[in-house]
This record gives sequence, structure tokens and C-alpha cells, in this order.
Amino acid sequence: MKNDLIELYSDYLLSSSGKTTAAGVSELLDNVYSHDQFTRLLSNNEFTSRDLWLYVKPVVRQVECSDGVLIFDDTIQEKQFSKENALNTWHFDHTKNRTVKGINLLNAHYHAGDASIPVAYKLIEKTILYTDLKTKKVRRYAEQTKNEMMREMLMICCHNQLMFRS
Repeated sequence: MKNDLIELYSDYLLSSSGKTTAAGVSELLDNVYSHDQFTRLLSNNEFTSRDLWLYVKPVVRQVECSDGVLIFDDTIQEKQFSKENALNTWHFDHTKNRTVKGINLLNAHYHAGDASIPVAYKLIEKTILYTDLKTKKVRRYAEQTKNEMMREMLMICCHNQLMFRS
């Protein structure tokens, strides 16, 4: 049952081009599964990059080739009205050239031919608090830099024997 819901929800996320919600997937499936079932699935489980790899590995192995490349990028999902914490905090958004409050995600995609498949990710958590001496404001920073996280993800991709060119 849990695996069925994960399959359905991930397929829904992959195929949707607009706003995605638990209610939306439930409605799309003619309410065979309630939105509460999807909400519980997401709130009662802590999914990791390893879970993602186990899910996408069979697909990656089908498209994998020596011309494949790894693409690393980060994205920020703005959450300006949500309470600030280590995960939902202020990050510099280079597309807007300013800081925004939201969730910052570092991701790795494997690109081969016409396929682009996410193979790893890391949520940027700024768990360390400090006071800016100039502004006297409390600020946050992460224990690792994005560069360190990216190198860690690259090592994991190599450990997973992902075939890519350098």
C-alpha cells in the first residue's frame, strides 16, 4: 500500500506542470485514495537522497551511456509567509539578485540523450545561529557549504557506479 502511494504520488509530481497538492492527486485518481492518505505518507516518512536513488536506479540504468553528464543546480522554493526555521530560512536567490525566505534544495540530475533524471538531492539546512555584528541581527548558516555538499553528492554518484563523462 505504502509503495503504491509513493509510486502514484511520484508519478503525479513528475507528470504535473503546475501546482501539485495531495488533494489534486486524490481528485485525479477519482478519490480512490484520500488526500489524507497522501498527507500522512509525506508527513510520517523522512525521504532521503538514497530513497530517490533506489526509486530511479532502474530508469537510470536503462538510459545510462558513456556520454551521460551530471548536472548540479540549486533551487529555492519561496515560503515567505511560513515560519522561519533551519530549513525555511533566508537564502540568496541569484535569479532575483536578492535574498528570499524559502527552502533551498541542491540537486543532481543525470542527463543522457533526451532523458534528465534526478539522482541525488540535499536540503540546505542552516542550523547554526550567529549575530551579525554590524546589524545586530540573528542570522543562520549551514554546517557545510553547497560546494562541500555537491562534492559529497558526486562521490555518492560515483559510489553508485553512475556512468558519466567528465
